[in-house]
Amino acid sequence: MDHAAHHCLRLDAETREAARRRLLSVRGHVEGILRMLEDESVYCVDVLKQVKAVDGALAKVGDLVLRSHLKDHVVTAQQRGDVPEIVDELMEVLKYR
Repeated sequence: MDHAAHHCLRLDAETREAARRRLLSVRGHVEGILRMLEDESVYCVDVLKQVKAVDGALAKVGDLVLRSHLKDHVVTAQQRGDVPEIVDELMEVLKYR
């Protein structure tokens, strides 16, 4: 089994660009939150709303990458003969979702 062949980021161009755009948006949101924290007049709930927006955007990036992983690695595990390894990887990742 060639670990290098299946341990790479195989995102199609559309998925890669969608993830990149979302992460750029997250970066902007985080920078905004940092600015909010410097302003003592900002209401705590407004900061919490922005943090929640970042959580949601990161979750969507995770969903994009997970979908790609399922399509490109998990469904082909039987052919490669690495089902136990792929299942273990997936179980490890899903602990954090």
